[in-house]
Amino acid sequence: MSVRLDFTSEAFFRDPPKAIATLRRSGPVVATRFPLIGDVWITTTHDATAQVLKDGATFTLRKEDGDVAGLRWWMPRYVRTIANNMLTMDEPDHTRLRSIVDEAFRRRAIVAMEPRIRVIADGLADELFANGSPADLVQRYARILPLAVISELLGLPLADRPRFIAWANEMSSLTNVVSFFRLLFAFRKMRTYLERQLQIARERGGEGLIAELIQVEREGGQITPDEMVSMVFLLLAAGSETTTHLISGAAYELLRSPDLRDWLEQDWSRIGLAVEEFLRFVSPVQFSKPRYVRRDVEVDGVRLKKGDRVMVMLAAANMDPAVHDRPESLDLERKPNRHISFGTGIHFCLGHQLARIEAACALEALFVRWPRLGLAVDPAEVRWRKRPGLRAIAKLPVTAEGRGTRTSARNEASIDRSLTAAN
Repeated sequence: MSVRLDFTSEAFFRDPPKAIATLRRSGPVVATRFPLIGDVWITTTHDATAQVLKDGATFTLRKEDGDVAGLRWWMPRYVRTIANNMLTMDEPDHTRLRSIVDEAFRRRAIVAMEPRIRVIADGLADELFANGSPADLVQRYARILPLAVISELLGLPLADRPRFIAWANEMSSLTNVVSFFRLLFAFRKMRTYLERQLQIARERGGEGLIAELIQVEREGGQITPDEMVSMVFLLLAAGSETTTHLISGAAYELLRSPDLRDWLEQDWSRIGLAVEEFLRFVSPVQFSKPRYVRRDVEVDGVRLKKGDRVMVMLAAANMDPAVHDRPESLDLERKPNRHISFGTGIHFCLGHQLARIEAACALEALFVRWPRLGLAVDPAEVRWRKRPGLRAIAKLPVTAEGRGTRTSARNEASIDRSLTAAN
């Protein structure tokens, strides 16, 4: 029997543990209908999720004809180019491309970037209220920081940051078929832009990961021009979008939980431990991409047939009581923390170190600079984007002197007007 749940509802995003518990009662793998995807099986336990992610021979990201799962015949070529990246590839193509970008990442020494990331975070924290108060923490801080970092890492011009922000907003607004068609125009602009930046790097060289990728290409790395475009797109998009919502989601939890915030502010050396728990509890990436079942198989006792589609629910794996004690609670001291927010298997997130560093720097810089930072609205008034598969706060209005205060619902309209003017 198919279980129906609105994966884009405010109730689902506001209280994921409640919805996940309801799903899990129906089984470790549940048939349902997912927005834009259609009929699909989803995993609700840690073990089922890990099995699907680790068994690429059985659960494939490609159709039998080799096309990317989820693509339609009518989609433009540039969409296919962008979609044809490491996240949608099985072996051996995944390892071929992963080895190229791994080499480029090793040359850039991600861990050594932490001081520079902290400088960027400090600067953005200083400017948070430059356009007035209240300020939207999502647009003025959480979105800009990861984009600034990945732009520098890639070697993209600082002057182009506004267009990256516009593209990121387009991607976050994907909620239905209409918004998908709007997103197609953004994809086309992004592809044209990235092709131009790659060509500039081929002709003039430069600094950053794009130049490193070009060097790997020249040294005989097996990668086509289209694959190069899709790889840079993946690094730019995946390297910023999910971290944006990790930062804003973590900040929201601290702003509405004074005891947790006090515990962290007493000793910022605890931030690494806290970030792991925010990764588990916030789970900005809720679901994986759909996979096809290559053969009849049993997953945690549930029989799936060849040709079925399955999506792993990372958020459910992170809330599994068989793995985590009191999973519905945010515990910044949680040890061990076997969250699966970065996936597992061959598709384990390439940018896991970068995301952890960015989140830690962002939270410390923010709350050190603004020790009385507070929500400008009641927590119940915060809303999430109706983006299936991504837990993303739409707006997070904050004030510099708001700690311990709340703004009534009657003021919400004036706050929205202030945010519009400021952003």
